[in-house]
Order: sequence, then structure tokens, then C-alpha cells
Amino acid sequence: MAINIRRVILFAVLCCCMVTGRAQAQQPEDPEDDKKLGLWLDQGISSGLTPSKSLEIEFYERYDEAISNFYEYFVQGGIAFRVRPWLTVTPLYRYQRFPGNPTVAYENRLLLNVTMATSRGAWRPNLRIMIEGRLPDSRPASARFRFRPGVDYTLPLRVKRRPALVVSNEFFVVPGTNSFAAGGSFTQNRFQVGVRLPITDSFSIRPYYLLQSVNLPTGWESNEIIGISMAIKVHNKTK
Repeated sequence: MAINIRRVILFAVLCCCMVTGRAQAQQPEDPEDDKKLGLWLDQGISSGLTPSKSLEIEFYERYDEAISNFYEYFVQGGIAFRVRPWLTVTPLYRYQRFPGNPTVAYENRLLLNVTMATSRGAWRPNLRIMIEGRLPDSRPASARFRFRPGVDYTLPLRVKRRPALVVSNEFFVVPGTNSFAAGGSFTQNRFQVGVRLPITDSFSIRPYYLLQSVNLPTGWESNEIIGISMAIKVHNKTK
């Protein structure tokens, strides 16, 4: 009898291990990851509330599969607090949709954006730290940290509104449970280079190139992305 009980327990343990392994293998990868050549579009609106606070609203649309598949769009908004001339803290909420994705339809996200920047002549080094709480549809919640050091360089051109070269590299780290399958805690890297073109004092366009590298369970995968970012500033009229 004791031998039979041991066999039953051993068989149950093996079954549990097989089921767990199968569940991990079937865990979907992150639906926000681009595939092949992509096109990213985003539009940001910043409206001043006080000299130290502004309302920030942003819209994003993303295509992949050689710019043939509209796979993601989202909107996010929050209040930016300029704590110091070099420090801005912005809590945000994002609602995200994944059209046609069979594993997840939408995602709610709580964000905290901490940006540090200072000017050194034509150079403006900066660091953005983003803390994300991800709440995807029918998936476990998870936290993610994003670190994006970068630099802006105002080009020495004889024009009224000089363009700026913008270069950054962003690292994604998931410290604990991940909502989606990944090959490790360091889940993603995004290298970006672009040029910000001020059209007016309140409107600018920034075309850019982005190389996205994603750490999948099968190994790292890289995709190229062309992006166009538009920024609008709404200034309050003073009496």
C-alpha cells in the first residue's frame, strides 16, 4: 500500500510539472512588440496649467509587418509637475488596445515618468525613468522599469528655429513576475535617433529611426521602426 501511495504521489508531481511547463510554454509574448519593419505615429498635446504644472495628453498608433498591420493604439494622459528646473515628475494613466490579437485585447497601465535634463550650451543631456504597472486583459499584473539616457544637440544652423539631433537608448527591466513570456528580466532595448524640427513656437515634428531588440524565450529578436512624432504646446493667455 505504501509503495502504491508513493507511486501515485510521484505520478501527480510529474503531471503538475508537465502542466506547469506547458503553461509557461504557452504564455504569449508581449503584444506591444513590433514585427519586421514598423511605423509608429504619435501626437502629444501639452497645455500649461500653471508655471510649474501642465496637462499632458498623448495618442499613439503603431503598424508592423512591413507597415501593413495596424496592431496597437493607445492614449495616455496625466499632469506634469516641474519640481525643479531640471526635474519633471509626471503620473500618467494609459489605455491600450491590440486589434486582432487573440491572447489579449486591451491593457490598463499606471505610469510614473521621472525626467531629468540640463542644458550645456548646444547640448542637453537627459535621463528618463519610467515605472509601469501593467494590467493586461486576462493576464497577471506585472511591474516594469524603463531607463532611457539620451542627449539632444541643437544643430548650429543659421535659421530662426534650429532643429535638434535627438539620440537615446532605452532599457526595459521586469524585476519579478512578467505578464508575458520573456527570456529574462532584461526584456527589451530600444535605440533611437531622430531630428526634432520646430515648425512654429508651439508645434514641432520629430522623424526618427528606432531599433527595437526584444528578449524572447527563444532568444533576442530585432526589428526596425520608422517613427513620426508631433508635439503641440498650448500656452495660457495672461491678462
